[in-house]
Amino acid sequence: MATASMSANASASASEKSKIWKVIAASSAGTLIEWYDFYIFGSLATIISAHFFPKGNETAALLGTLATFATGFIVRPFGALVFGRIGDVVGRKYAFMVTLLIMGLATTAIGLLPGYETIGVFAPLLLLILRLLQGLAMGGEYGGAAIYVAEHSPDGKRGYYTSYIQTTATLGLFVSLGVILTTRLGLGEDEFKSWGWRIPFLLSVILVLASYLIRRKMQESPVFLQMKAEGKTSASPLRDSFMKPENRRLVILALFGATAGQGVVWYTGQFYALYFLQTVLKVDFVIANKVIAMALLLGTPFFIFFGWLSDRIGRKKIIMAGCAIAAASYVPIYKAMEYHSGWSSLEPLASPTSPNVPMLVFLVWVQVIFVTMVYGPIAAFLVEMFPTNIRYTSMSLPYHIGNGVFGGLVPFVGTAMVAATGNHVAGLVYPIAVAVITFFIGMIFVKEPTNIKWHK
Repeated sequence: MATASMSANASASASEKSKIWKVIAASSAGTLIEWYDFYIFGSLATIISAHFFPKGNETAALLGTLATFATGFIVRPFGALVFGRIGDVVGRKYAFMVTLLIMGLATTAIGLLPGYETIGVFAPLLLLILRLLQGLAMGGEYGGAAIYVAEHSPDGKRGYYTSYIQTTATLGLFVSLGVILTTRLGLGEDEFKSWGWRIPFLLSVILVLASYLIRRKMQESPVFLQMKAEGKTSASPLRDSFMKPENRRLVILALFGATAGQGVVWYTGQFYALYFLQTVLKVDFVIANKVIAMALLLGTPFFIFFGWLSDRIGRKKIIMAGCAIAAASYVPIYKAMEYHSGWSSLEPLASPTSPNVPMLVFLVWVQVIFVTMVYGPIAAFLVEMFPTNIRYTSMSLPYHIGNGVFGGLVPFVGTAMVAATGNHVAGLVYPIAVAVITFFIGMIFVKEPTNIKWHK
């Protein structure tokens, strides 16, 4: 009897592991594609600016494109509210199915949109509208995917399993860079800048359709189904999240004590690093993208490592350490990037046309490690802060304000500050200040969630 019981338990355990990996695979595939859609815009900002804004002032056109890029981040909190409510009332699965379709259609439409020379002022206007749709969709996607995986995960392993979702943002950027580089090298520079840049956008329709078919077969979260069966769903998750003092306090602490710093570290280490190489240091487009892509590839496994580590030593201390170390390191790192690109006023190691690529990869990789420290544990950290019946709404808003507003403004603010001052490291003042504020608020006021058990 004992042997039979042990065999049954082993079989059940194997079945549960197989189920969670299917959940992770399906959720991650869709989320990766949404991040790919969201980030090809940013990766192609320098080229898009030439097509959708008036010619004559390259800096103004780039800043206009970056501002449009930033609106996609700024509108993400509104998507979090809209789809967060749907996710808490109707279900997690339904919410992120809808966001996937919106994202795919908006991205494909950008690939078909005529430029400024064809339709004039309507070109940047329509580009802005499509970017806003992308932001709304992303505002609902991430929270749904992270919660869906977390609510399927066994107690004590949520950091590890949700860290796979955390890799999708970086992998989405990596895939976007890979597709862009392949297209650029295949067509040649002139053809790519003329029309080939549209191909990465148009590929979205195929990727989204495949992901939709995979996600359609998924079941709803067991934690949500149990809550619904017990009649404990919230009739008004927006009111319960933001009008009840105890929940509102958690939302504010999640924002200023975790996600704001996490957001600026994320976008400094990945997007601002790319813009800094391309627009400030004038590193060749292909070389700059290869540097970022190689650093992302080398750094991605650390998302899993820090997610796993957070299950053992706690999530808060890893996130806070990432904010503090990043804030202390950015200036010397970016001065080193300047030096190894050939811009140093001292004796440079390379000319501007032949930067020291291995050192640039290393310096960006170090920044990606900071990203993995703050981002790897953040999903489990956030889902454990809030009750099940308002979890989608409550965690999505601070996440998307922290990432969409604080983080999303990093490339625009940083590039504008460099342009205004002529100081290559002036753009780092903003992310350093936000990371420091988050560190102190998080250390003093945010408590580490402990002994969080959802499964009986």
